[in-house]
Amino acid sequence: MTATDSGPERMQVSLNPSGVKGLDAVLHGGFLAGGIYIILGEPGTGKTILGNQICFNRAAAGGKALYVTLLAESHSRMLMHLQSLDFFEPAAIPDKIYYISAFTELESTGLPGLVRLLRKEAVAHDADVIVVDGLIAAEAHAHSDMEFKKFIHELQLQCSMLGCAMFLLTSASTPQLTAEHTMVDGVIELTYRLYGWRAQRHLRIRKRRGADFLPGLHAFSISNRGITIFPRLESLPIEPGRYLDQICLTTGEVELDRMLGGGLPLGSTTLLIGAAGVGKTTLGLQFLSQSGPKQRGLFCGFYESPAALRSKAVALRLAMEGLLDSDDVRIQWNPTTEGSIDEICSDLLALVKQHRIQRLFIDGLDAMQKIATDEFRVSHVLSALTAQLRALGVTTIYTAETENLVGVTGPLVGISVKGVSSIAENILAMRFISANVQMLRTVAAVKVRDAAIDNRLRIFEIAEGGIRVDESPERAERVLYESSATLPVIAVPPRSRRSDLPGA
Repeated sequence: MTATDSGPERMQVSLNPSGVKGLDAVLHGGFLAGGIYIILGEPGTGKTILGNQICFNRAAAGGKALYVTLLAESHSRMLMHLQSLDFFEPAAIPDKIYYISAFTELESTGLPGLVRLLRKEAVAHDADVIVVDGLIAAEAHAHSDMEFKKFIHELQLQCSMLGCAMFLLTSASTPQLTAEHTMVDGVIELTYRLYGWRAQRHLRIRKRRGADFLPGLHAFSISNRGITIFPRLESLPIEPGRYLDQICLTTGEVELDRMLGGGLPLGSTTLLIGAAGVGKTTLGLQFLSQSGPKQRGLFCGFYESPAALRSKAVALRLAMEGLLDSDDVRIQWNPTTEGSIDEICSDLLALVKQHRIQRLFIDGLDAMQKIATDEFRVSHVLSALTAQLRALGVTTIYTAETENLVGVTGPLVGISVKGVSSIAENILAMRFISANVQMLRTVAAVKVRDAAIDNRLRIFEIAEGGIRVDESPERAERVLYESSATLPVIAVPPRSRRSDLPGA
């Protein structure tokens, strides 16, 4: 490092990406070349899979890795379990990834002998990544805390000299970082927690020396793809969205567009609230039926399967089936039985970016609340998701289910819009009203961002092509007036005086 008039020059920090989806985003780039990291977690949290995935990803990138086991499962059993994972490549063994067992050396020569073996094998195989699986066995062979600290210090020196990154896997987990944890360049914790009957995996960076990272808990899954991490949406940087208020997207219904002051502003978010069966999904499909090669659409749903949506589109004679076949409209179906809100949002944003989606319909905010393990976090997640979509210029409609109130004169009775301003610039309310023995559907524009709206209640019908909104509010006014005129008059007795009370 040389000094200049403005002070010493900054040293260039070299980071090697892990290749694990989502992990490099959490780490803001990857791992320090020549750094040493502890990966800790209880048995079954995914440490061995993560260690192997880093090795295979490094080999695929042209590097070489050394995987060392200490009192762990045999290599044959470990490789047998890894064969079902996509990252596993048998041809990489042993030229690019070399497996050795060092437990015998540890038993016979102790920690100094283990250090010598690691240095020898790393040089022999030209490894730039070393994974030591079973650090807890090495700790058990230390005669004192000081000897174990010296062991960690010696490993750190070897990594610096060899220029390789080392990952120490251990099942020892304590609430506070111990002395050896403070000596390494980073500590990554994997957890597996129960929320009622459901389980959720989380990754947390407890320490990272000399570099920033995304704090907090980040959900991850283990599948045939290996480990996939979903960075906590609230922690991701967000670019400010650009509004083009002079451009509006049609909902697919001319009269509704007029009520909204011309349609939905490009890049805005609309909250569509109403009772079950009132027509929210129908309006969403109608909105998506206006998609095309220049305005691609995405349906994100939780209840109706893709087959059911196709059937509904055919029954309403919407152009959805042809759009689905041409990939101008895609479907992301998320059953509410299992899943993670972080995974759903991550996959949603990936689809939006990959296919340049401009029309997005998310059918079921209540379903997202059910999936979330922490209901108090949902509003923050939705705010972050909306901000990301806004920055991408996506015009979004969310649906939220409200109580099914029929026969009440007030058009918005029972509908709460409190707290939705963070996710919605526009609000549309749909509900049932009764006309004698007939139930009618109505819609009202509660607000639209920076637009002159017609907020008078309109009756609409579901017909061929989707919803059809009345050209004027006259029918809705007449029905509401007749309903209020037939309400029974309830006599309210005068307030009793104290002298009228028994015993007065």
